[in-house]
Amino acid sequence: MQHNLIRLIPFLFVFLWSTGFIAAKYALPFIEPFYLLFIRMVLTTVVFMLLGFAFKAKPVSPVQAAHQMVTGLLVHGAYLGGVFAAIKWGMPAGITAIIVGVQPVLTAFLGWTFLGSHLNRTQWIGLGLGLAGVISVLLTTGQLDVDRLNWAAMPAALIALFGISFGTLYQKRFGAEVNLLSGSLWQYLSVTLLMGIMAWTFETREVIWAPQLIGALAWLVFGLSVTAVLLLMYMIREGETAKVASYFYLVPPVASIEAWILFDEALSIVSITAICVTVFGVYLVIRKKIE
Repeated sequence: MQHNLIRLIPFLFVFLWSTGFIAAKYALPFIEPFYLLFIRMVLTTVVFMLLGFAFKAKPVSPVQAAHQMVTGLLVHGAYLGGVFAAIKWGMPAGITAIIVGVQPVLTAFLGWTFLGSHLNRTQWIGLGLGLAGVISVLLTTGQLDVDRLNWAAMPAALIALFGISFGTLYQKRFGAEVNLLSGSLWQYLSVTLLMGIMAWTFETREVIWAPQLIGALAWLVFGLSVTAVLLLMYMIREGETAKVASYFYLVPPVASIEAWILFDEALSIVSITAICVTVFGVYLVIRKKIE
């Protein structure tokens, strides 16, 4: 029973992570992006402090805390800050998703280069199919608008891509023995500081406290920053980095389905076929090697 529940963790993570795009769409009309992230990180830090106290989480050493702060800056700060900034500065969300969608391939290549991780030919084919499927989903759902590409926002999107790719590997290398609750607390402390600097430097911090914003913020904190990130850190600790990264291929298709349900956005037969290609690509990466 427990083994079956563990096998469901990646799919629960994909669902939760995909809802971040939906929650952001609900929240951003009422608040600026960096200030939204700052408030989200403050609330998340408080939640992890309470969870650590309630579950008597094992404290981390100063060296481990420093490593976790670096992980936080890469996985949360660079990724979220880069994605939000790219979209804010005019990068279409679809193109941003494609750039960040290169992450599984980049993570697999970096893991092979620096950690000695090994992927067989079938798994590399799976990564390629997954990327092709993600691009096809974005193309066929109308989320890709190359004519509105803003090259000035490209560095932000690339920062997001490299941030989460290096962050995944960094956590695998230096965070394997760290308690998940204690480690996440230090991760969010560093990101809170970063987002505070960004918000007070570049934004007015004006907020319209509409019920829609409050609901979206609550979901971003408890659904994503707490639950989804704990699942991600668990998967990084227990699995191969390339396999963990491959699950991110499933996020855009799932988000497209959610947008179709909630916002009546287009989802054609071609889009559904592309989603199937993406799922098959991920399957090739994560399936157990037959002896």
